[in-house]
Amino acid sequence: MKYTEFTDKDFELINKAWSVFAGYARERCSNDKEFGVVRKAFEFANEAHKNVRRRSGEPYILHPIEVAQIVVKEIGLGYKSMTAALLHDVVEDTEYTVDDIRALFGNKVASLVDGLTKIKTVLDNEDRTKMTDIETKSLQAENFKRILLTLNDDVRVVLIKLADRLHNCRTIEFMPEHKRDKILSETMYVFIPLAHRLGFYSIKSEMENIWLRFKEPDDYSKIKSLTEQNVASTSTLIDDFIAPIDKALKADGYKYEIKKRVKTPYSIWHKMKTKHVTFDQIFDLYAVRIIFEPQTDDPVKERKMCYDIYSTITSIYRFQSDRLRDWIKSPKSNGYEALHCTLMSEGGNWVEVQIRSKRMDDIAEKGIAAHWAYKKDGYISENDSEMDKWLAKVQDIIKSPDLSSLELLDMIHKDLVTSEIVVFTPKGHQRSIAVGSTALDFAYQIHTDIGDHAIAAKVNMKLCTLSQQLHQGDLVEIITARNACPKLEWLEFLQTRHARRRVLDYLKEHCPEDFAKAEKMQNDTPKMAENVILCGGQRYVVASCCCPIPGDPVIGFKRADGTIMIHKKTCPQIQTLGSTHGDKLVVPDWHFEGQQKNFPVTLTLSGLDRMGLLNEITQQISLSLGINMHKLVLEVNEGIFQGSIELFVDERATLEKLITCIRTIDGIQTVARTEA
Repeated sequence: MKYTEFTDKDFELINKAWSVFAGYARERCSNDKEFGVVRKAFEFANEAHKNVRRRSGEPYILHPIEVAQIVVKEIGLGYKSMTAALLHDVVEDTEYTVDDIRALFGNKVASLVDGLTKIKTVLDNEDRTKMTDIETKSLQAENFKRILLTLNDDVRVVLIKLADRLHNCRTIEFMPEHKRDKILSETMYVFIPLAHRLGFYSIKSEMENIWLRFKEPDDYSKIKSLTEQNVASTSTLIDDFIAPIDKALKADGYKYEIKKRVKTPYSIWHKMKTKHVTFDQIFDLYAVRIIFEPQTDDPVKERKMCYDIYSTITSIYRFQSDRLRDWIKSPKSNGYEALHCTLMSEGGNWVEVQIRSKRMDDIAEKGIAAHWAYKKDGYISENDSEMDKWLAKVQDIIKSPDLSSLELLDMIHKDLVTSEIVVFTPKGHQRSIAVGSTALDFAYQIHTDIGDHAIAAKVNMKLCTLSQQLHQGDLVEIITARNACPKLEWLEFLQTRHARRRVLDYLKEHCPEDFAKAEKMQNDTPKMAENVILCGGQRYVVASCCCPIPGDPVIGFKRADGTIMIHKKTCPQIQTLGSTHGDKLVVPDWHFEGQQKNFPVTLTLSGLDRMGLLNEITQQISLSLGINMHKLVLEVNEGIFQGSIELFVDERATLEKLITCIRTIDGIQTVARTEA
């Protein structure tokens, strides 16, 4: 922050920002008294931050105004939250105290500001020079614990913090690169999963796109350009697709609106990376959203209207039955409800259609704030407790006395990013459980005693072992025996934290030798051969988890011995390191001053098999481009091949040239670089 006298232009910027925000605030406030409190908070914060500037050079007060605007406009909170947002940096950055805030604005606003100040204090604490790695990581874990504990005290603290993080991401270009990477790593590791879990999809998507724009700027620009070109050329085709649907819904007497949306750059990039496809192979680039007004407050009839609309539109277009996603019968754990289907347009393109009521759309856009607003108004669905169940689960994890801060950080992160499936008990009760869970995980979720005494299971009426992996819609029955007890080998297939913790607790108390073996299994991690580079007197190590090469956007992590580990900026491991050791991130300078260096990369490819294909691939790599190939594996099944190539290249430009050349070979369908 910088201190310089404000100019007339600065005061003009402040007044303009306040005027825009005040319009949203007045609309949200119930009366003039509430708006008066918001105005008072602005005037107080404006004076407290007078002549203080952000790194961008703009008056600092613009930041809390923008945060407060996100709080009301994009999250939908009320006047106390707006007031706290306007004041959220006052205690941290000025001489005013929480007691001063309490005296002027009351206990609730003071409590919110205090919670926000505590989170910010730990997040921004970079004076860790005298702390060990374990201590600094524990500090970040403690911070995350504080954030999540506020979910129980007052969820508004977390929501205002989300708004604060979103605005910091929007202005992140003014940060130095190492600080930027710290913030983006924290954002990807903690705040994006949290936004997703709380149901704020627009906030989640915006932060993802900002993350991609700074982590992989070339990929972001290419995808954005290709998307804009595609939209320009096919926009009328989507309008033509919508027209018959619009006509049919009008004829049926619905009150509704239809929105078009294009897949975000991050979601396109993520699909290209995980599915190993090109932009041209993204078939669900567009989505159409139908938002209808229910004819009644009866949630059963509201859901029936979703299915009726589905029936109407699938009578117009051919649909993909295996792409139906029914979040009406089984809402997501963050409260999201909708019916998704994929239809074939007249032009031969697959288009995803999302069907939602106005209430469902509010919850999808405003997340937990709308979820609880409808709950307060008495209009909730029978599945509405999923969000409350998740919040209770978080509290259970946080308050566990046996967990270290590091374990907690890892477990909560995994819980935030884990997808879920719905399975059923023999009595027809549905249960949400993590993807990949086994029958024994399910047993422990039902009750600890059932898990402890389980001996087998029935899945869809068929007898199976406890290690049987469960799938969406399975009917699961657990068979128990009185003399059965947890076993060491169960840890080899259990997936959920609760189940694993219960087995470890049992072994610790009843079978100390087996518990010692389990502890050893957890601590025995394989050691990797490191790729060491000396450059300008600095020792660098190329991370084996993501295999960066010159030309990749990279970030360095400074280890205790001074060695700098180089990761790709998009590497999941650096997101973890950046969120726990943000002060150790550095910008590496790994130029080679004429030295010839080669770096390992792996390509995956697939396509239609034919005579001579393998020979053409090897010729293109070795003879035409002169690239050293280490290993090539191709497997053919019914005329379709899949394979991988391990090779060495000097820089990213060479690799991109190679990928382009391989794609020109007849029969090749996909070519993509893998992370390891």
